Amino acid sequence: QVQLVESGGGLVQPGGSLRLSCAASGVGFNIGAMGWYRRAPGKQRDLVALITSGNSPNYAGSVRGRFTISGDSAKNMVYLQMNSLKPEDTAVYYCYLRRRADNYGYWGQGTQVTVSA
Repeated sequence: QVQLVESGGGLVQPGGSLRLSCAASGVGFNIGAMGWYRRAPGKQRDLVALITSGNSPNYAGSVRGRFTISGDSAKNMVYLQMNSLKPEDTAVYYCYLRRRADNYGYWGQGTQVTVSA
């Protein structure tokens, strides 16, 4: 079965940087999209950044210019480089994968990112 394992979350001061990683297994080459969502306390889960096969990355407006998503298709990995972090970036970050064959979506378990002085 498909599994997504995130790593790289933690506590960082405002203005700092973190890099999240997500490793996908059990999916082979059947990946239509991979990316990141986040859920801040008391809010819904929202898109952060997404790479869709054959298209440019899609970013939420609040992170564009600060966050960069990248992928390694050979390793079925996706990364999120987060720079100039703000307290409002504090959230649980979830890795997301959409299977190409049927658009079925999978979620990782989430990794906490806390931006605080």
